[in-house]
Amino acid sequence: MGRLLTLLAVFRALRLPRRAGAALAAQRGHLFAWVPVFLGAGIGVYFALPLELAAHWLLACACVGAALLLWSRRLPAEVAPIAIGAGVLLLGLAHAGARAHLVAAPQLGFRYYGPIEGRVIALDRSASDVPRLTLDQVTLLRVAPASTPARVRVSLHVPPELQGRALDLAPGQRVALTGHLVPPGGPVEPGGFDFRRHAWFERIGAVGYSRTPVVLREAAGSQRLLRLRLALSRHVQTRLPGEIGGFAAALMTGDRSGIGQETLNALRRSNLAHLLAISGLHMGLLTGFVFAALRVALLLVPLSRHHWPGKKIAAVGALAAASGYLALSGGNVATQRAFIMVAVMLGAVLADLRALSLRAVALAALLVLLLRPEALLGPGFQMSFAATTALICVFGKVETRLAGPRWARPLLALLLSSTVASAATAPFSMAHFNLVSRYGLLANLLAVPAMGLVAVPMAVLAAVLMPLGLDGVALRGMALALHWILSVAQTASGWEGAVGQVVAPGPAVLPLITTGGLLLLLWQGRGRWGGLLPLALALGVWVQSERPALLISESGGLVGVMTEKGRALSRDVGEGFVAKLWLENDGQPADQAAAAALWPDAAGRLRRALVEGVEVLHVSGHRAAGSISGCGGAGILVANVSILEGLHCEVFDVERLRTTGAVAFRRGADGLKMHPSRGHPPRLWEGGAGGDQ
Repeated sequence: MGRLLTLLAVFRALRLPRRAGAALAAQRGHLFAWVPVFLGAGIGVYFALPLELAAHWLLACACVGAALLLWSRRLPAEVAPIAIGAGVLLLGLAHAGARAHLVAAPQLGFRYYGPIEGRVIALDRSASDVPRLTLDQVTLLRVAPASTPARVRVSLHVPPELQGRALDLAPGQRVALTGHLVPPGGPVEPGGFDFRRHAWFERIGAVGYSRTPVVLREAAGSQRLLRLRLALSRHVQTRLPGEIGGFAAALMTGDRSGIGQETLNALRRSNLAHLLAISGLHMGLLTGFVFAALRVALLLVPLSRHHWPGKKIAAVGALAAASGYLALSGGNVATQRAFIMVAVMLGAVLADLRALSLRAVALAALLVLLLRPEALLGPGFQMSFAATTALICVFGKVETRLAGPRWARPLLALLLSSTVASAATAPFSMAHFNLVSRYGLLANLLAVPAMGLVAVPMAVLAAVLMPLGLDGVALRGMALALHWILSVAQTASGWEGAVGQVVAPGPAVLPLITTGGLLLLLWQGRGRWGGLLPLALALGVWVQSERPALLISESGGLVGVMTEKGRALSRDVGEGFVAKLWLENDGQPADQAAAAALWPDAAGRLRRALVEGVEVLHVSGHRAAGSISGCGGAGILVANVSILEGLHCEVFDVERLRTTGAVAFRRGADGLKMHPSRGHPPRLWEGGAGGDQ
């Protein structure tokens, strides 16, 4: 009996490759959509590595990947896709590593205070709602040019009467100010958003603030397009004052400096913040309106109707409008991604191919990842391609099955598209922002038609009439639509229970969700239902996610311990950004003061807590550190100052935290287990010393 079972198992094992080959053969004609998937998988592997690969290993990955692609041409059709997938994955890993090396620029390695001079390349508002400058061509006092960051970002904490002057600055101007700079901070906890990595790819080597007025050193020389962008933004805000004008300027130019934090929070809480980002929705609405307007105009003239390729002429005009929108809006990552998607689809129209297809989406994703592989990690990339892919797949199945009267079908299509897009983007939104907007679908159903039918057409009309000085009527029509959208946002965000808190998922959750979703949408045949397994597994892992028992900030200035009532913080003020993110990741709807009230034992500047039988002592300042002897009876000592060596406890002072970054302790079978934010050896972007932002 045992031999029979063994032979049966061997027989099944021999049939497995044949079945796999048959399954792959059934995907013929649909495999191109998987190319960006495997490229993205390789990019994801690079960023997930605990250490940096040396240049020769990256070169080896690229060579092996290229060899697999060439070798696949000699393989049978049933197994060639496996070699192609492996080759593309290795090329993605090598490409991400090469990109990280190519954008390398100096990072500040210490706290700096003194004069800062540079050229303005961007102007926006910080999270604290103050003007913020991004400068290049930077000069710092007593810092060698080879060690000076390529770009710095400075928030202007100046009196309100001076903030208006700061917002009147123009890109290309060379300015000087006195301020504080520190290296870009790392993640507030292991596995969290890594601002230092984000800054590395933006070539920002220092961040800081200034409380002094900005002095103009030289008038704007270059940056003419950016100056035109800001001039248009100020013109719109002059014609439409207040939050409506700021919203209109953000829609037309990407300049959000005129929008306050209260409005931003209302849009986020109602799941309408995507209407601010110049992304696929705006680019699609703009090009769709221009395409339709040109098509109708050409059909009205007999000569062009009968003798000209009106559809292709309209596509060229729409592409020109999209290109102008890209240039005028600043060309950030989201806008570049949207432009690539639109350009691919309009290119398909010019080539007499189907514009809205999975091939077009796959080509757009491929181009985005080749240009900016780091975009894979951002919520914008993940949410936009998730929504687009889901919409194309779902409408491809049900487009001809929409029942009901003809007049009701557009409403049904709107309801279906909003539902599908919300469902596709919800997991990524919850994972990145720890929020779920319970009335987001309703808010989108009420607001998106106003954006598509009124706001965007009026914006295009205003841009056309602006050189003639006749844009007032169009801007007022646009203002009516934007007022309605803001009213929907404020109403929906103000309802009781409008927003729910979500615990941050573990590192395996999003890859599992992505795998399951891609199998459901891209795989052909009954095998697609296998995608439900990773989705169910992701849900189980997410529900069982356990937050760290102990968190230590990168500066040593804040400690958080998990109690029965939630996260308890060692301080009620200071390190507010870190405290906010910790509580959000815990799914804890409390502010820092309320979380600090949960701390079990607070006396002066000494904070004690018991975590899994280990006493934790948090010390703030030199005076508090001098008031204790040795470790103060604690097993873990945390301090925002330097502590003497040779103590018989686990010490996390500023010196050690420069090496580890923020630290998390999780419960394990053997007690608490430490998880640092920074690897050893460090990644490229972890080379500089840490610092507060």
